[in-house]
Amino acid sequence: MPLHRLASRVILSSVSVVLAGSFGLTAAAAKVNESLSVATPFEVGESPAGNYLAAVIAGADRDTVAAATFFREALRFDPRNKELIERAFVAALSNGSMPEAFTLADKLLIYEPDNGLARLAVGVRALKEHQYAAARGQFARGGGAEGGDLTATLLTAWAYQGSGQTRRALETVDRLDDQNFSVFRSYHKALIADVAGRREQAADAFKAAYDSDKNTLRLVDAYARFLSQTGKDDQAIALYTAFDQIVPDHPIVRAALASLKGGKSLQPLIGNVDQGAAEVLYGLGAAGDRQGDDLAGLIYLRLSLYLDPDNALALLTLGDLYQRINQNEQALDIFQDVPQSDPQRETADIEISQALENLGRGDQALSYLRNVADEHPNDEEALSALGNLERAHDHYDEAITTYTRALAASKKPEAANWPLYYFRGIAYERSKQWPKAEADFKHALQLFPDQPLVLNYLGYSWVDKGMHLDQAFPMLRRAVELRPTDGYVVDSLGWAEYKLGHYKEAVTDLEKAIDLKPADPVINDHLGDAYWRVGRKLDAHFQWNHARDMGADSTDLPRILHKIKFGLDTAASADPKPVTNDKPAAADADHKQNGGG
Repeated sequence: MPLHRLASRVILSSVSVVLAGSFGLTAAAAKVNESLSVATPFEVGESPAGNYLAAVIAGADRDTVAAATFFREALRFDPRNKELIERAFVAALSNGSMPEAFTLADKLLIYEPDNGLARLAVGVRALKEHQYAAARGQFARGGGAEGGDLTATLLTAWAYQGSGQTRRALETVDRLDDQNFSVFRSYHKALIADVAGRREQAADAFKAAYDSDKNTLRLVDAYARFLSQTGKDDQAIALYTAFDQIVPDHPIVRAALASLKGGKSLQPLIGNVDQGAAEVLYGLGAAGDRQGDDLAGLIYLRLSLYLDPDNALALLTLGDLYQRINQNEQALDIFQDVPQSDPQRETADIEISQALENLGRGDQALSYLRNVADEHPNDEEALSALGNLERAHDHYDEAITTYTRALAASKKPEAANWPLYYFRGIAYERSKQWPKAEADFKHALQLFPDQPLVLNYLGYSWVDKGMHLDQAFPMLRRAVELRPTDGYVVDSLGWAEYKLGHYKEAVTDLEKAIDLKPADPVINDHLGDAYWRVGRKLDAHFQWNHARDMGADSTDLPRILHKIKFGLDTAASADPKPVTNDKPAAADADHKQNGGG
């Protein structure tokens, strides 16, 4: 794989792709010291073909542990197979099995000397071993001799700096003449000049980068730390304070401001060549993650962490990537590696609880997160995360209390707190406290008018209760306008039509919802009911059978089975609520998917 081809999959229009920032907490980890990981066991087989097929399937699922293991076993039976060597190399690299990956890269280059990814890996290894001339040679052979390859050009520049050739390093960065890379170019010129002790050049480059992009945490943090190192603490404080207006109370910003206001200077973000090269790879990995390029993200982040193992942002980004691709065991391992002393350790603790929840270890997730919240009783992010988890487990009274504590602890502008009112409103509604729920939903809409999730929930609730219909239906229609591809929101409108006896309109909307969310049992159940009411009884049974087979909720399942047997003409199969316990249709599933978790 040519190096430029891998890099081209990660399009960087500015340094903002490096990382806008993770939202987290402020203090130490929970009182759970033992490892939380429990790996899912699997066995390798005796059949080379079987191991190969298992490896391919695992690779497609981004199960990096299994893919690396099965490819290793398959390769034992055919050690000179070039394609197998390449697949095993990529699997080991994406899994972070670096010694194995480097050995396979060396073997691969015997058969395919121009393999760009292998050259990248071997070049990074040379950088780590401070063999800077060898590293530059590898990057050049990987396709980065010209300035069009972002990865190779920047890594080559850092390799020149490792050799003490600062002028050549800065000239190499200047080869990135693509306007899309202008902020990235200025950012790395600043970092290289700073590491080299060229403060004046670093100041000019940092200013150029910052003037082009004031909204990126990584760049703000690097520039502010540089200002602090040059005795300009007041200017550093001003940079952090300005960013705090964009992303309030970020743990990195909070910790830096506390140090500066306490009279302590900050250390540079990048202090040596290893960290500088790791920063290149981290930025590319973060961009790959954001753009859904899982493989590129995994590879770049693993190489970055090989050079700088304690980079908390790289660890969090890699863990988030594993969570996104539903590899929660690996995510759990990664999050636990975030240093306890890092300001973002509490972000990692929240993510650990989410990984435990995703693994079906809900009680452990609650216990872990409650420990975090107990240690930091006034931390809004910990409390908000705990409230969401309690609500997900139907502990509504506890969730109400936790959300109320989070609101009291919040240091954000009031408008930024609309999710807390929305989530607390859901908890009130589920616990049969409708007046308080309605008040919270209304307040959330005052803070964020036209918020589609709140419009959806409040609008359906009013329809369900036969209240304010003249307001409710416009709200539901507006929610659909704002989120036309959200099957849950479209389902709410269709089910509201059904509740009022507008069966033909309900069928139209619920069919749209099914097109958007075909595997959702609730929506299939709803469409079955609507079909029955318009006389399409065969279609109704088809949808109910789908709802049954798709894992309908245990509370809904008996009623669905009764409808399959008797239809909708008996009391036992009366029209259901949108989801169990009078929940507005899909509100909980929707908000979890769109920022509620």
